[in-house]
Formats: sequence, structure tokens, C-alpha cells
Amino acid sequence: MAESTGVDRGIQSLIAARKSLKLSLEKSKAIGLALGKTGPRFEEIEQRLPLLEAAVRPIRADGEALKDVGGNINRAVGPAAAVLKVFDAVHGLEKSLLSDPKNDLSSYLSVLKRLEEALKFLGENCGLAIQWLEDIVEYLDDHHVADEKYLSNLKKSLRGLSEFHNDGGGVEEKERSQLRLDGGLRNAALDKLENEFRRLLKDNSVPLPMASPSSLGDQACIAPSQLPVTVIHKLQAILGRLRANNRLDKCISIYVEVRSLNVRASLQALDLDYLDISVSEFNDVQSIEGYIAQWGNHLEFAVKHLFEAEFKLCNDVFERLGLNVWMDCFSKIAAQAGMLAFLQFGKTVTDSKKDPIKLLKLLDIFTSLNKLRADFNRLFGGAACIEIQNFTRDLIKRIIDGAAEIFWELLVQVEIQKQTPPPSDGGVPRLVSFVTDYCNKLIGDKYKSTLTQVLLIHKSWRSERFQDNQLMVEVLRIIKAIEQNLDVWMKAYPDQTLAHFFGMNNHWHLYKNLKGTNIGDHLGDSWLKEHDQYKEYYATVFLRDSWGKLPSHLSREGLILFSGGHATARDLVKKRLKAFNDAFDEMYKKQASWVLPEKDLRDRVCQQIVQAIVPVYRSYMQNYGPLVEKDASSSKYVRYTVVALEKILSSLYMPKPMRYGSFKATPPSEKFKNDVDLRRTTSAVV
Repeated sequence: MAESTGVDRGIQSLIAARKSLKLSLEKSKAIGLALGKTGPRFEEIEQRLPLLEAAVRPIRADGEALKDVGGNINRAVGPAAAVLKVFDAVHGLEKSLLSDPKNDLSSYLSVLKRLEEALKFLGENCGLAIQWLEDIVEYLDDHHVADEKYLSNLKKSLRGLSEFHNDGGGVEEKERSQLRLDGGLRNAALDKLENEFRRLLKDNSVPLPMASPSSLGDQACIAPSQLPVTVIHKLQAILGRLRANNRLDKCISIYVEVRSLNVRASLQALDLDYLDISVSEFNDVQSIEGYIAQWGNHLEFAVKHLFEAEFKLCNDVFERLGLNVWMDCFSKIAAQAGMLAFLQFGKTVTDSKKDPIKLLKLLDIFTSLNKLRADFNRLFGGAACIEIQNFTRDLIKRIIDGAAEIFWELLVQVEIQKQTPPPSDGGVPRLVSFVTDYCNKLIGDKYKSTLTQVLLIHKSWRSERFQDNQLMVEVLRIIKAIEQNLDVWMKAYPDQTLAHFFGMNNHWHLYKNLKGTNIGDHLGDSWLKEHDQYKEYYATVFLRDSWGKLPSHLSREGLILFSGGHATARDLVKKRLKAFNDAFDEMYKKQASWVLPEKDLRDRVCQQIVQAIVPVYRSYMQNYGPLVEKDASSSKYVRYTVVALEKILSSLYMPKPMRYGSFKATPPSEKFKNDVDLRRTTSAVV
């Protein structure tokens, strides 16, 4: 029993020990689990200790430093807060500035100005705010008031801001800095203003309408409509903003582009393709004579109306920017719109082949330019128009030199021609008719004063004196050289009848074409009468030695004696009619190609020939014609009726068709086919 009790106690003890051990194991397991969870918390605490240390560092810092740090921070944060506020304001303007300024230009410009003021404030104060922040960071670092890592991050951020703000000292660097400040908002707004500037110009620039190029004279008082005052004010307002933002050059480029295109559109109706003609495209000045006349009218219209209007408009739009700006703008418009093309055409004429007609055309061009001299000086006299000035001066010099050279060579050219043979038709040589008409033109109302002015200028350039009557003296010398040529040419004819015919022709031409002219007045009545007398003398000799001999073949001698013998009389009449017909045919064949270009002289000479021959022939045929008319071979002897004979004689010496090509200009798109070489107008006698 005792042993049983002891065993029981032992078992209970073991059970108790097992329970105790099991409980201890469970507690150990719980403690292990708890310890496992505690590890990360220790790591977290370890990580937060520096922050706690930094947090309590001000408590450990110097009391004076802690006392001053608040004020320093407030002073630094104040400018920074102001900058941030302005930044917010800038972003608030974005919607307005990205809208179309066309809707409300005044408000748009006002908002843009606010943006410019904001950017100016930011540009001036961002650096100051950054500097204040850098100072407070430095203060915190020096007094160990803040955590080093925190301060390091602040310093890094401030260095980035400083570099962002101060990218350099140049204009481009400052523009890039402002671009970063507003995100490109200002440039976008300025681009919209430029577009609005262009739109206002294009919508209000209307070419001058013209019904046809010939209507220029009717539009003498018409000028292109000026831009409305309200539009000009808008353009000026836009210019002000663009100029303040260094966009003036771009604005001027837009203005020049739009307005020069408008002027060119106005000129298109004039058909100015001829301005591009080169010297190689025409044979001589006379080929483009029509274009030269048009050129003067077109140039006057362009200067007095189109360029005059642009000159005034440039002044109106750009007057607030100064004389140099608007004059430079106008000069570019004039150059791009075609002013230089007008001057180039004049230069092309001066480069053409030298001939007498060219002298007249050069004088026409000089007259046109001289007429516009005051306009040229006013419109193109500024420093900005130096290219047009130089081109104009060069053109005038070429005109004066070319005209003077041709004029002073005229006498020499006339004298040279006396060595050429006279015309085979006994007519007036081209040289004679051309020179008399040409000299009358030179001293006529149209050209005399201009030619005198040109020669005077040319002489002055050479430091030579030009006499008041020198032009007339030179012209008279040319006419007298023509006289000498006539004497030489008359002596060159082997046929004296043709020589007399030539003398009659040409002395009458000089008398008729110089009487009542300035040249004739200076030559005097005695000179003119002398040529009229020469004409009468040569006409008398010519008729006597040619047609005047024919009536002698119709002699009546011996016919009365044979009045009773028809056969004998018939043979004698046949013989004399045959002699007359042969002489007439030979004379007609010889003179059929001769010409009398002056109708009054031709009619008079033909009438004298008719009076010398027809009455004699009529009387002869009335008396003796019946003797042969009944003969079977009568046609051999009666070749002409009285009417036919008179008609033939009355139609003598008709001038031939003009042998010189048309003087009308051909279109510039075609090749010039005129074969006339006007250098021969003073060298071709025939």
C-alpha cells in the first residue's frame, strides 16, 4: 500500500513536471515569436533616431541662434512667396493670351502688357528670392540649427534654381530665361499679334482697279485708298508691343511683303512684261518704240500714285518709330514692288545699238525722268533709298552720254555718205528725207529744250562751254552737208536726164520740207528761193531733154503735099507714128522705175508732160489717124488711144511701197523680226 502510494506520487510528479515543461516550452515559443516581431521595430527606431536627433537639435543649438532664425526665415520666405504669387498670376493670363486678338485687340494688348510686367517682376525678383533662401540655408548650416542632410538637399535645389535663372548675360540667354518663366506664353502671344498685324494689312490692302492700261490718263486724280484710321491705330498699337519685345524687324518684313504685293497687283493691269526685255531680244530701239512711250506713262503713274500713296502710308503707320524706320520700310517696298525694274528698262534702252532714232528715245526717257525729278527727290531722296538713287544717277548719265555721242556724230555720218552711189530711181535718198525730218524734230517744240539741256549738262561734265545757239548751228551744218552730198550725187549720174530729174526731186524736197520751219527761218528766204529756183531749172531741162522731144516725131511736114495721094500720105503717117511709139515706149521703159515721192511735184511734172505730148498727139490722130485706122495693120502704128496715153503719162513716177519694216513693236514674248537696221538711216542713200 505504501509502495502504491509512492508510485502514485511519482507518477503525479512526472505529470506535473511534464505540464510544467510543456508550459515552459509554450512560453519560450511565445517569447521567441515576440522577439521576432521586435526586431523590425528596433530597425525602425534606429532609422528614426537621426530624425529625432535633428528634431531635438534646435533644443541643443545656441539660444541666440534659435532666437534669430525665425526672423531670417520670414525675410527669406516673403520674396519667395511674392514670386510664387506672380507665377500664379502669369498662369492666370494664359487663357486670354491664347485667344484670337481679332476679337478684342485692345483687351488683348492690355493682358499682354500685364504679362510683360509680370515677367519683368519675375526677372528682377527671382534672383533676389533665391539669394535670400541661400542666405538662410547658409545661416542654418553655420549655426547647426538644421539637419545636415536636409540642408544638403536645400542647397542642391537652390543651386538648380540659380542656374535655371542665371543662364548667361546675353539677350538670347535672357529670352530663354523668360521663356522658362512663362512656358513660352509670351512668344505665343507675340506670334498671334504678328498674325493679326498681317491680317489687318491683307484685309485692308486693295489693288487699284483699272479698266485698261489706256485709262491712265482718265485716272490722273485717282490714288489707292489709304488704310482706315481705325486700322492704322490698331497697327500702331501692335507695333508698339512688338517693338517692346524686339519683334520690329519681323513686323516690318510683314508690312513690306503685304504692301509691295499690293502695289505689284495694281501694276499688273498695265501689262509690264516689257520691262523684262533684254538687249538681245530686239534689233534696235525702234523695235520697242511703243514700249518706250508706255514706259513714260507707266512710270509717272507708279511714282505719282502708287509709290506716293505708299510713302504717305509708311509715314502714317510708322511715324512714332522715327524717320529712319518708315523710310527704310518704304525703300524696301519700292524696290520689291518694281521700281528698279522701271529703271532697268531705261538702262536696257541705253545699252541698245546706237542709231539716230535712239537719240530721240533717249530724250523721251530723259523727259520722263526730268518731269518726275521733284517726286524722285522727295520719295527716294533718303539714305534708305540709296540703291534707287544710284541706279537713277547711273541711268541719267548713260542717257546724257549716249544722246550727246549720237548727236555729235550726225554730221560725220552725213558727210561719209557722199561716197555712196545715188539712187537708181532718181528719187529722194533715204538719207535726205530722214535727215530733214529728223533735224526738224530735233529743234521742234518736243525735243529742242530737252536736247539743249542734255548737251549743256554733257558739256558741263567735261568743263566745256555750250553756246546758246550751238544746237542750231550744228543742225544747219548737217543740212548744208546734205546740200554738198546732193551736188556730189548729181555728178555721179552718167545719164544727165536722170541727174536733172534727181536734182529737181531733191531741191524741191529741201524747199518744201524746210520752208516754214525753224531750220528754214534760220537758213533764210534766199536759201529757200535758191532751192526752189534749182528745182524749176532742173524740171525745165529734164522735160526739154526727155519728153519734150517726143512731139517732134509727129511732124506734119510733107503731108499737105500728098493730100491727094492717100497711099503716100498713109505711109508717111505710119512711119512717123512708129517713130513716136518707139520713142515713147523707150522713154516710158526708161523712166517707169523713176519716182517723185512728193505728190504736188509729181502731179505738176506729169501734167506738164501731158500738156507737152497729149494735145499734139490728139491733133495728129484727129487729122491723120483715119489714114491708118482702116488699114489691116493699124494696130502696129496706133498703139495708144489719146485717153490711154494721157492715163499712162499721168501715172508716172508713183512712189514704191515702203521698203522699211514696220516700226510697231512686237510683244515681248515673241522674237523681234524687224530687219530694219536704223544705223543705216544716215548711211543708206537709196
